[in-house]
Amino acid sequence: MAKGLDVGTMNIICAEKGKGDSIAFAQQRNAFLEMEAGDLAQNMLDSAKILYTQKGDTISVLGEDAFKFSNVFNKAIRRPMHQGIISPDEKESIPMIKLIIERVLGAPQKEGEIAYISVPAAPVDSKVNVLYHSKTVEALSKRLGYDTQLIDEGLAVVFSELGDFNFTGIGISVGAGMTNITVAYLATPIVSFSIARGGDWIDEQVSSATGVAIERITSIKETDFSFSSDYEIGSVQGAIALYYDALITYIIGNLKKKLSEVAPPDAEFPIAIAGGSSRAKGFMEMFESRISEANLPINISKVKKNKYTLSDSKDPIYSIARGCLIAAMTREDAEAVEEEIEESTAKTQKKAAAV
Repeated sequence: MAKGLDVGTMNIICAEKGKGDSIAFAQQRNAFLEMEAGDLAQNMLDSAKILYTQKGDTISVLGEDAFKFSNVFNKAIRRPMHQGIISPDEKESIPMIKLIIERVLGAPQKEGEIAYISVPAAPVDSKVNVLYHSKTVEALSKRLGYDTQLIDEGLAVVFSELGDFNFTGIGISVGAGMTNITVAYLATPIVSFSIARGGDWIDEQVSSATGVAIERITSIKETDFSFSSDYEIGSVQGAIALYYDALITYIIGNLKKKLSEVAPPDAEFPIAIAGGSSRAKGFMEMFESRISEANLPINISKVKKNKYTLSDSKDPIYSIARGCLIAAMTREDAEAVEEEIEESTAKTQKKAAAV
């Protein structure tokens, strides 16, 4: 057995092998909501098997249920992560992330079970401390008993989506807090970096420009927006389109700059895009249009698109966790082969010694 874990700003997702060739996912929103403790509230939470923790007279509801309760009680949720890493401004960040990871990852089924966890690459436009975040989530997984390995989020996209291309191409994860980009050749990163802009950046900019609450912007972006629609000037959807376009331009501009610093091999590089903020209708087509105009110093063969419905396994929100699982299974297979070779060598030496 092996597992892959995507620790994202908006969602924490675990992937493991299911029946046959299927992959099973466990998912929780990376958020929590505080409410007053009481026997009635606790009995309700326990009977519904809702993930929560209690500290004194305060109950913290975690995960997807935090969003549901926030609507019922009209209270703001709190986020343990900001800009792709553990939030330094949220004192309850680590305890809450620990509980969510324990829920979705679970205990290992055997000693030394391998788990690959996605982490952001070093940002090119921010002094965000990715090392502290990476080592913290690694320690939380190791404490559960896993043989834990870290993998750049962009490389996880390559493992997930570009197996048919010998794991050669460009993996882009457009998440809530950050965007991660990896250019890989035969599963080896040539360029790997992140930028401190993603879905949250779009929401913040649109909210600032229109005066509409961020939570409302997020809801409109996820349920009532499409690149193919013609929106009125001054509308929220029009502002979302504008800042999505600005984000795509920014991603491609930084990719072009980083590629100019290396000498990529003469090969075709398809692009695979994942992450929750790439789910907007028409995002892939818009990105493909912009990338074709960019004149990158690399041969782009195609932008890989997956047909999917929300909640199915091809949804780009699951790509990073799936890529982590594939990396974990690949290492597990390699270790099994090494063990077979060692056993075979030992048997051969034993026979030779007997002779």
